[in-house]
Amino acid sequence: MLAFLLLVAAIFAGCRGSTVRAESEGIPSAIVQQGNVQLRVSTTGTLNSTNSQIISAPPVGGSKLQIISLKGTGSPVRKDEVVLAFDPSQQEYNLAQARSDVAQAEEEIVKAQADAAVQAAQDKTALLKAKYALRRAELDVSKNELLSEIDAKKNQLALDEARRALAQLEQDIQSHASSNQAGIALSEEKRNKARLAMQQAQENIQNMQVKSPIDGMVVIHSNEMAFGGLFFGGTMPDFQPGDQVDPGVTVAEVVDIKQMEIALQVEESDRPFLKPGQTATIAVDALSGEQFPGKISNVAAASNREFWEFDAHRKFDVKVKFDTVDQRLRPGFTAHLTLVGEDFNRVAYIPREAIFQKDGKTIVYAKASGGWIARDVKVRAYTEGRAVVENLGAGTVVALVDPEKQSKKPKASGPSGPSLGGGAL
Repeated sequence: MLAFLLLVAAIFAGCRGSTVRAESEGIPSAIVQQGNVQLRVSTTGTLNSTNSQIISAPPVGGSKLQIISLKGTGSPVRKDEVVLAFDPSQQEYNLAQARSDVAQAEEEIVKAQADAAVQAAQDKTALLKAKYALRRAELDVSKNELLSEIDAKKNQLALDEARRALAQLEQDIQSHASSNQAGIALSEEKRNKARLAMQQAQENIQNMQVKSPIDGMVVIHSNEMAFGGLFFGGTMPDFQPGDQVDPGVTVAEVVDIKQMEIALQVEESDRPFLKPGQTATIAVDALSGEQFPGKISNVAAASNREFWEFDAHRKFDVKVKFDTVDQRLRPGFTAHLTLVGEDFNRVAYIPREAIFQKDGKTIVYAKASGGWIARDVKVRAYTEGRAVVENLGAGTVVALVDPEKQSKKPKASGPSGPSLGGGAL
């Protein structure tokens, strides 16, 4: 029973902290200080434009389109200025063919209408003759009382034939009219189809010149189908005049360099202390020696880590906008930023290197009589080489290296002394 109590006491003591026996003179250290600390996060990001418009090959059915002119990357353009032009030869041929089809269809309509008019005149004459023949036959039948039975029978037969002929002629006239109208309608439909093809060809010719929808700067995209899409190593070349592209393929984009922002990522530990509106100092690599003011415009609420990423350190997207417009800024430039975050007043802080991870816990090694004791510590934030901590009193001496590892190293000859953290802070 006594042994069990001793074991429980040892486990409890191990949970609170363990003392590491090591010579104090061989362990560099720092003192926990108290004061005001401002969170500063140093990171890098890439410049992007918040307003960009795609420049694509027009959606023209048929074969590939050939580029005949294209403004280069970095070229400034105005709204409605031509950025990209394609060879319109095929569409011009289609337009000429459609115009020929329209003319032919109109000739067919004129001919069909003329034929219908002639046929209508002939049918009208035939109808008058048939009605006249019927009337004469009716008059002949009216005299049957004065004629012999044979002649009366002949007159009756002639009347029946006249009636049948007139009925048949009326049906034929109606059929002629319907047939002629159908022929004219068919020619008109052919003409309408040719007109539509002509209109489409004209629109395609206009669309062969792709204009910029905004003021901005041209950025050419890579031709992913260069070398037949088979290219190992290196990068694909940009689109250039002479290349052939499929309809709808994106060739370039126009970016508004007056609306630039920086996309970057911060650690999960820094995320709670960054808010929109906080200031940032921006140094763009391409403009060495210059700094630009900016402000945080957006801080992502969720991590952007993908499901296949196993890194336990989650990162959050942050957007920073420039306070001023500079025409020299370009999308794709790399920038180094210092984000000025929350102020911590009257807090304890130590050098960042005094924080250690052990058995899934965050600890420091505090100086104790006879050595160093591992103590759990809560870190509120990291900033500029310092860690803002809780549950550590001001004046506490903490180790800057792991005493456990230091105690296992062979002692070096020559004097050594403690290094307090004034310089580390």
